Formats: sequence, structure tokens, C-alpha cells
Amino acid sequence: MELEIVYRDDHLIAVNKPNGLLVHRSKIAKDASIFALQLLRNQIGQKVYPCHRLDRKTSGVLIFALDEQSNSQMQKLFADNRITKKYLAIIRGFTLDEELIDYRLKREDGKKQDAQTFYKTLQRTELEIPSFRHQTSRYSLVEVKPLSGRMHQIRKHFAHILHPIIGDRPYGCNKQNRFFKEQWNMISLLLHAYSVGFVHPLLKTEVYIHAKPSPEFLRMMKELEFFQDF
Repeated sequence: MELEIVYRDDHLIAVNKPNGLLVHRSKIAKDASIFALQLLRNQIGQKVYPCHRLDRKTSGVLIFALDEQSNSQMQKLFADNRITKKYLAIIRGFTLDEELIDYRLKREDGKKQDAQTFYKTLQRTELEIPSFRHQTSRYSLVEVKPLSGRMHQIRKHFAHILHPIIGDRPYGCNKQNRFFKEQWNMISLLLHAYSVGFVHPLLKTEVYIHAKPSPEFLRMMKELEFFQDF
């Protein structure tokens, strides 16, 4: 597998991570043998350092540093929330035009952390396909900006407002996930890290990195009659 490189300079490199690929080895995913870190290192022939994380099931912009100094400075930018991240997601139901989800999330040790996610609705669709008790099926295409960086934050927040992301397990709707599998043979999480923006810590220039949604995400947009151009 060769990763799509969407940005590179003397200090940083970014790829469009496919859905289902781990960033690096993890104790909670012992079944995996291929990782973005390993693939990219072999692809460009040098050591790389992951500056942040993406869930295994989430596709999109993933940034690596090419040296320890750049990695340290990028890690600080992420920790200080000085990086703007935008995601695309396909959601069950009609979401509001825009909303700030402000809902504390539990860590693995039970401690609660503040967490905020802002989203705006790009499009809504209603298909003449019966869905359980309803005669039609309603979905929204949303742009999401997490304002904090908690584990599975976006997925948990949309589940909290009862508009789960399609394809999400375990936070989503099992009936909807089964419906998408039966109707369209679709089992992916429809969450994509669309863009990342920041001031380069070494070059001091504004950087905007964009990654086109995966073929599966684009296929589902077409099936659901979303016509946003990416």
C-alpha cells in the first residue's frame, strides 16, 4: 500500500490516511500488522514522527514530523489547540443549521473532561426509502470543528445529541449501520478529517492541508444525493 501524500516541506509531511489504518502499533488492536507510521517510513525512506492521532476508522489528514524538533513543536501546537481541524461527517437525521455541542466526556479512568464540538450543516437529504417506522430516510452532511481534543470526541458528541455518525460502532445506531450494509454494502465510518490549518512552527507561514474524502465516502454522498464539491 502506498499512502497519498498531501503536503510536504523540509520539516513536515502529511498523508490522506485511509479508513481502517492504524497510525501506529496499539495494544487495543493486536489484529493489525500494517500501520501508517511504518508505511510512510518505508515509502519515503526516512524516520517519521506522528504529530497527532486519528481513529483507526477515521480517514483524512494525518501529519508527521521529519525530525524531533519539528515533532516537539507540532505536538505543542496540538496541545495548545492552535491548530484548526475540520471534519466531514454523514449523520442520521436532520441536524440544526449549526450548533455548539458542549458536553463533558469521561476518560478511561472515569474522570470527566470538558469537550466542545462545533458543527454546521452543509446539506440535508430525504430519500424515498423506508427506514424502520418511517416512510423516508433523513440524513445530514455536516462540517465539524472540534474545539478540544478528547478521545472519540466527535463520535461521542453526535451520539449524545441523538444524531450518530453513520457506520459508527459502538457509539452509533446499530439499526442504521445494518441498514447501510444491507442497502449499499457500506460498513465504513463516514467521518473524514478534511482539513488542518496552522502557522508553521519553524517556517512561520500559514499552512492549510486538505485531503479529499475517500472513494467510499464520495460513493455514499452520491447514493444519498449530496452534491457538495470537494
